[in-house]
Amino acid sequence: MLNPKMLRTILVLFTVTAVLFGCQSQNTQESPNNEETKISVIASFLPMYEFTKNIAGDRADVQLMVSEGQDAHHYEPSAQDVAAVNEADVFVYSSEEMEFWVKSLFNTVENDNLIIARSADGPDKSDTGSVQIDGATDHYHTGDEIALTANLTGDADYDHWHWYQRANADEEWAAISGQGTETFTYEAQEESFEVKAVIYDNNHNVHAESEPIELNIDNHDSSVQEEKENEGHEHENHSNAQAGEKITIAGLADHYHTGDVVTLVAESEETEYENWKWFIREDANQDWEIVPDQEAERFEYKTTGKSFEAKAVLYDDDQNVHAESSPISVLIDDHENQDPHIWLDPVLAQNQVLAIRNALIEADPEGKEIYEENAEAFVKELKALDEEYRITLEEAENRAFVVQHQAFGYLAERYDLEQIAIGGLSTEVEPSPSRIAEIGKLVQEHNVPVIYYQQGASSSIAQTVANETGTKTAVLYDLEVLSEELLANDLGYLEAMRHNLEALQASIN
Repeated sequence: MLNPKMLRTILVLFTVTAVLFGCQSQNTQESPNNEETKISVIASFLPMYEFTKNIAGDRADVQLMVSEGQDAHHYEPSAQDVAAVNEADVFVYSSEEMEFWVKSLFNTVENDNLIIARSADGPDKSDTGSVQIDGATDHYHTGDEIALTANLTGDADYDHWHWYQRANADEEWAAISGQGTETFTYEAQEESFEVKAVIYDNNHNVHAESEPIELNIDNHDSSVQEEKENEGHEHENHSNAQAGEKITIAGLADHYHTGDVVTLVAESEETEYENWKWFIREDANQDWEIVPDQEAERFEYKTTGKSFEAKAVLYDDDQNVHAESSPISVLIDDHENQDPHIWLDPVLAQNQVLAIRNALIEADPEGKEIYEENAEAFVKELKALDEEYRITLEEAENRAFVVQHQAFGYLAERYDLEQIAIGGLSTEVEPSPSRIAEIGKLVQEHNVPVIYYQQGASSSIAQTVANETGTKTAVLYDLEVLSEELLANDLGYLEAMRHNLEALQASIN
């Protein structure tokens, strides 16, 4: 049994320990270097993550959303991603042209305090105005003409419009072909859908966009009018396609340019038939037209400057429709050789860094000095990178380089280079002999020593092109994907950009 003196000693020690522990706990909560005081930042994909980490240092907890091996263009945020953004202080991304999925994410997230940094805007984003859609009625019937008009408020003088549709808020937005002005005309189909209008600036960055509006198709329980017979075209009623047979189309890119060769492949379940035909139309208001000389599962079509829809139809031996694909939209978008990869220009990357810096300061004003110092240091490195590019490339006589797809337009413009794209060469579909011959002709005309492929492109396609054209192949990093190669070689943004500079010297000399 404890005597009174020992008991008092124990009580004193307990009290002192409790006070010390409380002080330590309080100091931990107030420490700017402790995890609990760090603001939470989520960056969309690799360059945004690297820029943010360099600015934030140890002041913020920065997480990468699009992780190893995932494509930043076609990424689909998970429920876990949405939950993380719901708890975050800042979300950093580049632009809607790069991360197509961000609008859908923002429509799902419920975080009124979230600060969103659209880094493509740079540090001094001005009022872009807004887009309003006029002309919608309370409902339409199948076959009605839908006529809408998008109106842009503000002083901007842009006329580069796109219209997008989706079945509902759970679906991704898809571009509607044949709708390139502020006026939208469309024949109502059988199902209701949502539509929005987007206007782009001269660099093909989103200037403003409308809120989605729902177009309600209500036939009042009456039977839908049967399709009219199409005269003057080789056009069949495809309603007899066998149920259960599914045709999908591989190789579709998010957009093409005038003169690109669209290469697609129809993929079906096991079937004994090989009688294929391909059909195109400008939009849903037009009749389907058969494409001559396209009688296999492979479709190769040189674009003429207009967007269109395409579908593949498989026939049995009696020339009856066996199955057909759903229509797909082939978007033709000539945007002055620009692209969403602005981080590949070390000068524009500096503007992105400053935009991210401002967002972090807004979320954490007490860290202003740290964010400004870190941003200044990283901008200094980007200026040095820009100087390396300028000095290395300024005296070159041959200033052209050939790429698989136009992803380096900003880089080419910055350093007075000519980017030549093998337009439409899909990484999903092997090029045909005729396509190889066309590439071979380009190689000869421009005396091309190297064809550059972005990381993630199929190595078998690269090797096929190299073998048939007598050229070498090399990788240029567009940094859209956190690849195994980047990880294995410990290549960050600056290292990857210096690799690109070294690789380009095989052509630029």
